Amino acid sequence: MRQEDFVKAVESVGGSVYLVGGWVRDRLRGVEPQDKDFVVTGLERQTFMQLFPQAALIGRSFPVYQMQIDGVPSEIAFARRERKSGRGYTGFSVDFGKEVTIEEDLFRRDTRINSMAFHLPKMEFIDPYDGRGDVAHRRIRATSHHFSEDPVRALRAARQAAEMGFSIDEDTVAQMTLCAAELAKEPHERVVHELSRALAAPEPSRFFLALAQAKLLSAVFPEIFALQGKMQPVECHPEGDAFCHTMQIVDAVARATPTPAARFAALVHDIGKGTTPKEMLPHHYGHEVRGVEVLESWNSRMTLPKTWLTAARFVIREHMRAPLLKKAGKIADLLFKIEKSGLSFPDFLCIIRADHGSLPPYLSRGAELLERLRQVRGSEAPPALYGAAVGKWLREERGRLLKRYLSA
Repeated sequence: MRQEDFVKAVESVGGSVYLVGGWVRDRLRGVEPQDKDFVVTGLERQTFMQLFPQAALIGRSFPVYQMQIDGVPSEIAFARRERKSGRGYTGFSVDFGKEVTIEEDLFRRDTRINSMAFHLPKMEFIDPYDGRGDVAHRRIRATSHHFSEDPVRALRAARQAAEMGFSIDEDTVAQMTLCAAELAKEPHERVVHELSRALAAPEPSRFFLALAQAKLLSAVFPEIFALQGKMQPVECHPEGDAFCHTMQIVDAVARATPTPAARFAALVHDIGKGTTPKEMLPHHYGHEVRGVEVLESWNSRMTLPKTWLTAARFVIREHMRAPLLKKAGKIADLLFKIEKSGLSFPDFLCIIRADHGSLPPYLSRGAELLERLRQVRGSEAPPALYGAAVGKWLREERGRLLKRYLSA
């Protein structure tokens, strides 16, 4: 169905249609808008279903439908009011009667940059809470005092700061802080969803810095919070503690690759430093081993994507030794391990480069060297060799070949 026909059908029975949310915000930002979300007012649910029998109901607590509009799956929600009646994002009483106005619907939304609408078909701009001003000033402000009633809104505000490079105003940070107790009890899938989107942002560090500012980091990501105050040798890390270092690395990797697993691996590459005993500081001996243990504990608390875990385990174990190897056999072993790490060579290398500042030749040429090493096969071993002896011969041959290539 065409958008024009959809709007005409709703208006023919006395209703109105609005474009809302991110599409409106991004249009004002000069960014290509993505999915369209629509809100209808002045309409009974039964009337809507009679008009659009093809619409699929996807909302549980209140009417939200999905339809193909201009060939794109689009969500259509009824304007609603909300009243806090329980805990978390499900703890709301909802009123979606035909008398609910667009202004009331926008009022119950999280931030002012998301509380704007266009009235169709003439694209009349509706902005009762000065969302346009916040877009212009690149700031995130809660629409109302109801912000803290859904604790995940705190994560969403931090994530939007990372996605758009916006700042969060002080009053909204204070409301985020109020979310701590409920946020710790939220379904982990919602937290992982926001983490995934934050890692996809141009500057993921803004997400964690905003949570730290709102005193939420310890409640949501205690493994990252534990890096704060863990000092490092100043000659190697003038940027400060392990948290500051981690924020630098995750942003550097985000500039180099869009791969979610690589960005997550960068986030947790030094996670073991959060468990370094005070008496050992500023050194962090063995943090590679402890880091894998911390990662497994995080995953047991909050199930993480398997691709993230595979890549992160490898990076945690190898990030210190990978650029420092001297023996050709160990270098060859590492190159084959990278291939099975869940990361591409470029993604692994961008993490090591960000962490160490440069790459040795055997890593910068790693993909090329690996291709040459593959040409040496166990089938070429001397006939007298069997079993483990073939593997030993193969490793030695590849080591000799690699040594020759690196010295050329």
